[in-house]
Amino acid sequence: MAYIIGDGCVSCGACAGVCPVGAISEGDGKFEIDPDTCISCGACAGTCPTGVISEG
Repeated sequence: MAYIIGDGCVSCGACAGVCPVGAISEGDGKFEIDPDTCISCGACAGTCPTGVISEG
């Protein structure tokens, strides 16, 4: 199951930099993960300084 970014996102971009498949991009007020591209590796969740990325 793809990961999701919660409302506490501070738009730092740390997650986008570690995504091996480029599934994360800046959205409207926060970063977003494309569920069709996400491979559920969890790299983004481990990097998020606010801890708002979880498996959806």
